[in-house]
Amino acid sequence: MARNSVCRRAAYWGYLLPAFLAAWAGCSHHQADGVVVYTAQDQVYAEPIFREFTRQTGIPVRAVFDSEAVKTVGLANRLLAEKDHPQCDVFWGNEELRARQLAMRGVFQETPGLATFGYRTRRLVVNTNLVSAANQPTSLLELTNAAWRGKVALAYPLFGTTATHFLALRRLWGTEGWEAWCRALQASQPKLVDGNSLVVQLVGRGEAAIGLTDSDDIEAGKREGLPIAAMPWNSETLFIPNAVGIISGAPHPAPAGQLYRFLQQPETVARLVSTQALEGSQPQHAALRVEWPQLLQNLEPATDQMRAIFLR
Repeated sequence: MARNSVCRRAAYWGYLLPAFLAAWAGCSHHQADGVVVYTAQDQVYAEPIFREFTRQTGIPVRAVFDSEAVKTVGLANRLLAEKDHPQCDVFWGNEELRARQLAMRGVFQETPGLATFGYRTRRLVVNTNLVSAANQPTSLLELTNAAWRGKVALAYPLFGTTATHFLALRRLWGTEGWEAWCRALQASQPKLVDGNSLVVQLVGRGEAAIGLTDSDDIEAGKREGLPIAAMPWNSETLFIPNAVGIISGAPHPAPAGQLYRFLQQPETVARLVSTQALEGSQPQHAALRVEWPQLLQNLEPATDQMRAIFLR
C-alpha cells in the first residue's frame, strides 16, 4: 500500500514538474519582455499612456510612482542608490532639474541620452472670489507686500518644480536680491504645503487668496469647480518640460528603448495635452530662461540657503 502511494506521488510530481517548469520559463520570458519605469508624472496621467504602449507593443509596464510630498527627489535618490545594480529601465520625470542631476551622475545612457518633451508652466493662481482682476499681482516680487501677508500658499521649495522655479529666479534676480525676496516671503507667513495640488486646494477653499503652483494642478482644480484662475505668462513664468532617459545598464534595454521613443511621439504628447497634464508640445511665449550649467553648479549653496530660510 505504501509502495503504491509512493509510486502515485512520483507519477504525480513527474507530471506536474514539467508543467511547473514550463510555466516558470514562460513567466520569466514574459518578465524579460517587460519594462520597469520610475516616473514622477502623476499616476492618473501616466497609467493611460502605459496602457496604450502595452496595447501597441504587447510589452507590459511595471511603474513605480513617487509621492506628492517629495516630487522626483525620492525616485532620484533610489536611482542613485541602485546605480551599480540597476532595477529600473526608464526614468520619466515631469520636471527637468532632477533629471539633469541624474544625467550628471551618469545614471542615464549617454546614447540616446536625456530627452525632453512637452511642457507645463509655473503660474500664480488666485481665488476669484477673494482677488479682483484689478488687485492681482503682476510679479512674484509683489507676494511679499503687506496685502498678501498670510494669504500666499506654495509647496515647500526644496522639492519638485517649486525648487526649480526658485533656483531659476535666483539666476534672474541675482543672489542678493533673490535671498532678500525669500526672507521677505518667509516673514510674510506663507502657507507651506507638501505639493502643488494642495496649493490649489487651499486657494480654491479660500484658505489662501493666491498660490504659486503648476498649470496642470490649476486645470485639475478648475475641473473640480473651484473658483480659481491662473495669472497670465510673464518673464517670471517657468516652462517645465517632461524628461525621459534610459538607465545605464537597464535590465531590459530593448523594451526600454521602445518606451523611451514612445513617450516622445507627437501622439503621446497630444494625449497628455488632451488630459491637461501638459499645456502643449512647444512653448509659444518667451519666459524665464534656465541656464542649466550655472544652476547646477550653484545648486548646493542655493539649496542650503532655501533650507535655512524656509526651515519648518
